[in-house]
Amino acid sequence: MRLGQQMNIPQTWTLAQLGNLTAQIVGGGTPSKTSAANFNGHIPFMTVKDLKARFVSSTVDHISEDALQSSATTKVPADTLIVATRMSLGKIARPTMDVAINQDLKALFLHSGVNKTFVEYFWRSKSQAIQSMGTGTTVKGIRLEEIRTLEVPLAPEAEQKRIADKLDTVLTRVDAVNTRLARVAPLLKRFRQSVLAAATSGAMSFDVIEKPLVPLGSVLSSLKTGPFGSSLHKADYVMGGTPLINPMHIIAGRISPSQNMTVNHETWTRLSEYQLAVNDVVIGRRGEMGRCAVVTEKESGWLCGTGSMKLTPTENLNPFYLQLFLSSPSTVSALEGESVGSTMVNLNQKILLNLMIYLPPIEEQIEIVRRVETLFAFADRLEARLAQAQTAATRLTPALLAKAFRGELVPQDPNDEPAAELLKRLAQSADAPKKKTRAKVAGA
Repeated sequence: MRLGQQMNIPQTWTLAQLGNLTAQIVGGGTPSKTSAANFNGHIPFMTVKDLKARFVSSTVDHISEDALQSSATTKVPADTLIVATRMSLGKIARPTMDVAINQDLKALFLHSGVNKTFVEYFWRSKSQAIQSMGTGTTVKGIRLEEIRTLEVPLAPEAEQKRIADKLDTVLTRVDAVNTRLARVAPLLKRFRQSVLAAATSGAMSFDVIEKPLVPLGSVLSSLKTGPFGSSLHKADYVMGGTPLINPMHIIAGRISPSQNMTVNHETWTRLSEYQLAVNDVVIGRRGEMGRCAVVTEKESGWLCGTGSMKLTPTENLNPFYLQLFLSSPSTVSALEGESVGSTMVNLNQKILLNLMIYLPPIEEQIEIVRRVETLFAFADRLEARLAQAQTAATRLTPALLAKAFRGELVPQDPNDEPAAELLKRLAQSADAPKKKTRAKVAGA
């Protein structure tokens, strides 16, 4: 496949097959795994699972000297370009130490005059196209001949270095930006947790008067666990009926039903005691603790599912304040510590009823909820801006690489030797050993 076709490149550039830019492309192999001694040595053994960074400083596996000598693996010098030809297609790395490689990798040894970093960035710029070249039913791979015939937009030797240096500089900055952006999401998560902790511990109180801690059961008019056992059968489920709300349907404090978990009218009538009402709080009792939501007019009449409980607060407890309490870090920690189950934790009613809740007056609860909603709305705006920034940063690298190999990243220097001349010299140097061999044969 010719990746360079129909490209607009500067006049001093030329298109060249990768095979014409390499003195050698070397593959590897894997020592026999029947002998444990083969993988009990000190020679780094590189496979596709080690292609996680641009510069590879360590490998998962190491082999012995005997394994190196008795197998098809190849040891290549540090800072050699190594590409994946099976699985992980499109990846390229430069080890910081001498390594042996397996059969899924190829080492590219470039001719003098071809900048290693320039070729590395070219490979990265064509990562998706190289992936699309892969063939195979279960594991995709590309053939050596396909690597050799990849068309590279080749810049003059001096410009190759300018492009490589420029990309090193700007992409280092892009990586730094991505690293900083990646730190923001955990900070926002901790911010939300801190807000919840403050809201339900008294830190948002209006005055210094001590507020009471009371058992949650004392401010609930009812607590009901969803139907289970013989109450609900597989045959009761239909499409387009009344939703049942299980933990999987409680997402980020809101209820999101699924159409494949609804029941017909007859079942809904029979399970009327499990119907949700406005201002009930439904909480998952399985899996992730603290997953809960307040029932609104939209969800009124839906059913509490087998994996959930519905809590009905008294007039002394605001339902949204109850939701804050149930999802706060201290409550989640308490629920996780008290819940039981070998494979999936389960929450029982006694645990909930015995939780101690900080209970300010109802007016103060409402104000606390308002303040939390304001702070969470601020966090939502930051998360939206973060997502936009991350999307823009993600697009930077491919955009810069594409620009580089169109000849638009650095200015051309009219004094540079055209790339076509460099390509001619590479062809001549490749032919020289052949001519020398023919002359020797003729004179024999």
